[in-house]
Amino acid sequence: MHLLSSARVKAGESVLVHGASGGVGLAACQIARAYGLKVLGTAGTEEGQKVVLQNGAHEVFNHREVNYIDKIKTYVGEKGIDVIIEMLANVNLSKDLSLLSQGGRVIVVGNRGTIEINPRDIMIKESSIIGVTLFAITKEEFQQYAAALQAGMEIGWLKPVIGSQYPLEKVAQAHENIIHGSGATGKMILLL
Repeated sequence: MHLLSSARVKAGESVLVHGASGGVGLAACQIARAYGLKVLGTAGTEEGQKVVLQNGAHEVFNHREVNYIDKIKTYVGEKGIDVIIEMLANVNLSKDLSLLSQGGRVIVVGNRGTIEINPRDIMIKESSIIGVTLFAITKEEFQQYAAALQAGMEIGWLKPVIGSQYPLEKVAQAHENIIHGSGATGKMILLL
């Protein structure tokens, strides 16, 4: 909810969820579809692509293919994408800027390093890069988002996808796998 409200989305706009097969990405796809957005996603495995399509995306692209950006550009045409939800900005941000529509927004959710971008790419399209974190929201916002997510689960438009499961004593292994793994499908959980 916070991702889409930060992006000031409007029904009918397009959204690309970069890294859509993980827990946050799948939830973003489901919520974006419920908001009436045209949802595109990326995933790096065939299994991940299937899960993304099953969770609200209209189309999915394999971000491990060399020419996947060209495929996205062909799919969306000259208009570009209105909102990109970015899970790995240090890898994708420069590419994201080339995909944006006029006034488009990149919402940075995840990052693991630095990247060089050309500010002209932002200027030409009068686009924005917005960083988000749950740590910055107020208690009232948190309560609003939690209530909306709870309602979504009760009604059925939000269905959390459980991925890898680890016993609590293997938390170090879980952390290692998420940092150095080749991608996720669903939300990783720790079992007590």
